[in-house]
Amino acid sequence: MRIFADENMPLVQQFFRQFGEVNLFDGRNVSAGQLQDADILLVRSVSNVNAQLLQHNTKLRFVGTATIGMDHIDQSYLAACNIAFSSAPGCNAQSVVEYVLSSLWYLADKYQWQPADKTVGIVGVGNIGSRLAKALQALNIKVLLCDPLRARNEPDFDHTDFTQLCAKADIISFHTPLINSGSDATKHLLNAQTLAQLKPDCALINASRGAVIDNRALLQDLSAAAQRRAVVLDVWEHEPDILTALLPYVDIATAHIAGHSIEGKARGTEMLYQRCAALLQQPVQQQLQQLLPVPAMEKLQISANFGLPDVQNLARLLYDVRRDDALLRHYLQSKGFDWLRKSYPSRREFSSLQLCGKVIPDFLPQLGFSLAQ
Repeated sequence: MRIFADENMPLVQQFFRQFGEVNLFDGRNVSAGQLQDADILLVRSVSNVNAQLLQHNTKLRFVGTATIGMDHIDQSYLAACNIAFSSAPGCNAQSVVEYVLSSLWYLADKYQWQPADKTVGIVGVGNIGSRLAKALQALNIKVLLCDPLRARNEPDFDHTDFTQLCAKADIISFHTPLINSGSDATKHLLNAQTLAQLKPDCALINASRGAVIDNRALLQDLSAAAQRRAVVLDVWEHEPDILTALLPYVDIATAHIAGHSIEGKARGTEMLYQRCAALLQQPVQQQLQQLLPVPAMEKLQISANFGLPDVQNLARLLYDVRRDDALLRHYLQSKGFDWLRKSYPSRREFSSLQLCGKVIPDFLPQLGFSLAQ
């Protein structure tokens, strides 16, 4: 079989060579001609998979995206062509949570907040939003949850309407898919009108899809505001051609890398591999844990004096979002947005560090840290 995969998909050779020849391509610039002989197509969010891209292919059996979002996939077309499809829901949820936590700790230092005094509104409570809520609650931070779909389907879901959330939240973190139309539309969910409903100092974090926030409306809001609003943007409208005029007003600016931990990206590859193995009725021969590189720090001793105020320093041993902000500001003009994503330096999740000690506080495994065996 001929397998075509985005060149930025980690461990794809190791996982998929079991099924046949693996060919790598530039996901942003892949053409229909390149894919005409593909039996299996593996993409990330930068590739729009539709009739135009697949116009020369008559043999494709499976399309997989190693991402949570699916707005770049024409699922109706694939179904009409009897092409199997799978995404990777939840693959990088922990990575995004760690990005948000690092951002919150940075903002707390910069603006001298006490995180426990803040209310965080989470918009979109799926794999990522749910995990973020649990992490924040483990840190004694109050959360408000906004997810209309879950509210309709789950009578016990503690839903806060987006309008109410805008009025109540001190920080809003977006984790919703991009939905362009309908009653649950999320495109430009935060726009000139809804921005005006926020508290003047309400902080914003977007690590979902760029168009969830109207970037030009945000620029107007930030440039005209009498009071500084803290903003963290990992995703942008019109990537890779982002609105650079926003950069001076944004506290943390990164290149759509919130989910780019080694584990998060490789977990997406593994999920597609397992789906393909089932489709092709072949045995699962590879496991992610066996393929991951040995982390630079494997074990750490925790004393009985470890408490909540120490979590921030522990987390920064593994990841500090300020690094990625500095990379974007330094290299965006000379190297470009896609280069930043392609050249992203290694980053490990909390789970890569095993904690030892007679007493391990419950909040540490709740945040994703591993306990030594």
